[in-house]
Amino acid sequence: MIQEAAISKINFPISGFSLYLCVLLGLMALEDQFGAIALGFIGGIILDLSPSSDSPFGKWSLILTLVGYLFSRNRESIGDFTERPVAFILFVSAGATSTLLIFLIFGIILGENNGAILNNLQTVVGNGIWTLLFSSILLPGLVKLRQFTLTSRERI
Repeated sequence: MIQEAAISKINFPISGFSLYLCVLLGLMALEDQFGAIALGFIGGIILDLSPSSDSPFGKWSLILTLVGYLFSRNRESIGDFTERPVAFILFVSAGATSTLLIFLIFGIILGENNGAILNNLQTVVGNGIWTLLFSSILLPGLVKLRQFTLTSRERI
């Protein structure tokens, strides 16, 4: 709701910033394999139902489920993000950039008219830069919120 009501109305230099994507990828990075895939699918359905989404229904679900799988496979090799916050910020920023690139590639495969390639690449890179800047503020609070909501069984 914050993304649609406030963040999308701000005219960021270079391109926009997706608060929803940053928070969703941050949560996916903190989950185990099945949790990341499930969060990706549910988050994709929410993006598919978004009023500002002009993509075919199910495209975001497919992409974020794929990204959730890729996150869960690569997260095991990186380790615990609570001990390495810089790696966490870089991982989420790279994930946001990769997600938008996969979105563009799937659009080309589906035959969508995505517009000029240079404009799209500027949007992807700009979103990656803004995600890198804002994730350093958002992600530590997200980690604390997630730790607060864990049950005693999950903390073990």
